[in-house]
This record gives sequence, structure tokens and C-alpha cells, in this order.
Amino acid sequence: MSTQKLILTQEVTGLGSSGDTVEVKGGYARNYLLPRGLAIVATRGAEKQVESLRRARAAREVRSLDEAQSVAGRLSGLTVRVPARAGAGGRLFGRVTTADVAAAVTAAGGPELDRRRIELPSSIKTTGQHTVTVRVHPEVTTQLAIEVVAG
Repeated sequence: MSTQKLILTQEVTGLGSSGDTVEVKGGYARNYLLPRGLAIVATRGAEKQVESLRRARAAREVRSLDEAQSVAGRLSGLTVRVPARAGAGGRLFGRVTTADVAAAVTAAGGPELDRRRIELPSSIKTTGQHTVTVRVHPEVTTQLAIEVVAG
């Protein structure tokens, strides 16, 4: 099997984050990473782009472990209500997305979160209490309780 050397342009769960140079199987690169814009082929010119990606990632990333733990503490004490259109019986029209959760956290007075750092357990298609996981830092994750309400 052939492998390809790529530079990630966005965070890919289980592979790396923006600016990392990774070596993956050819099919994974050709059929998934490259068409979705998650990576670029590693060339000499692309190595220069890696520096700008790393600088951008450093600006977005939570600076330190202590700061990440304080953010996680703020999130755990937060009550987040996500409004969604629902029919009879509490079934939603559509589903709750990570972008909806990130917007609701900000609206509830919490820190601004990147939607890619929020992991939903499965599709949220009903009203009520749900729990989502937030990766604040590579070493810090926290559980966030959300309440989906008809609205």
C-alpha cells in the first residue's frame, strides 16, 4: 500500500490538528482528506504555509492547561438552553448541531467555543436533557449538560 505525506489544514479527530504533517494511506488522502479540504499535499512550498497555519492555531487554541481547566470549570457550572423547532411529542424538525450548541453556550454567558471542539453523542432529535463532550484542550475534556427546548 502506498502512503502519502500531507499537511493538515484543519483538525481531524484521531489524526492531528491544523499544521501537523502526517503520513496516511493513499486512498484516505485521495478520497477523504484532500477533496474535503482537510489537508494539502506536503511540498516545499506547502511547508511555508505550515508556519502560518500553526500561528493561526496558536491564536485560536486555549493558551495553557490552567486556562483550559478554568474554562472547563465555567462550562460545568453553566445551564445551557438550546431552542429548536419541535412538533408534538417533543420531536424536532431537523436536529441540534454543534454550531447550535456553541451559539447557545455563548448566549448563556459562557466562553466562545469552536464548534469542532464539541462532540455530540449522537444526533439530538428530541427535546429534553442531553449531555455533550467539549474538548477544551488536548488534555482537558468536560461534559456539558444542555436542555433542548421547543421554541
